[in-house]
Amino acid sequence: MIKLEVWGPFALFSRPELHVERVSYDVPTPSAARGIIESVYWHPGMLWKIRRIYVLSPIKFTNIRRNEVTSKISHLSVKAAMLGKEGKTYIVTSQQIAQRASMVLRDVHYVIEAEFSMTDRAAPSDNPGKFQDIVTRRIEKGQCFRAPCFGCREFPAHFRAWPGGPIPTIQESRDLGFILYDFDYSDPKNITPLYFHAKMENGVINVADCEVFR
Repeated sequence: MIKLEVWGPFALFSRPELHVERVSYDVPTPSAARGIIESVYWHPGMLWKIRRIYVLSPIKFTNIRRNEVTSKISHLSVKAAMLGKEGKTYIVTSQQIAQRASMVLRDVHYVIEAEFSMTDRAAPSDNPGKFQDIVTRRIEKGQCFRAPCFGCREFPAHFRAWPGGPIPTIQESRDLGFILYDFDYSDPKNITPLYFHAKMENGVINVADCEVFR
């Protein structure tokens, strides 16, 4: 089990029900928290599971405007280009740019408590102690597999190991409603979103024993 302290100036955990203008959830989703940890260390032989999310700074929102492209490159176009056919393999941002408003979180600060389990893709030489040592060492050295971020790449997340002792969470409790939990990838042709009823009690969101809905 690890406790990872993360913080940054902005965060955007987009609500899926709002498509055009992005609006963030009040807190990180478990899938976003898992993504931050996997940015530090990922291995096919281990599966991260978020247990708790501790909120250390007051929940504050601000509005910003961001430039986004209005389209993306189709994999069919890339496949056609690989076969020597005509296919679009690039985006001209000056022609497909759009400015959109976003409601983002400001001055965020969290502690993510997580644990991992072994998967059937682990090698015979892999074991929990080995993975625990590797991830602990990487956190202490500030190493990462890819730059961790708070929902969007332009909102980087700083991280370090929680030094220990009581976690000074905000003394606030609220019902956060249904929040995206993760995605079910068991059927690649039918990836299903999963949700859970999130409740923050004195700044702590307990994810370990939550009921998951499809």
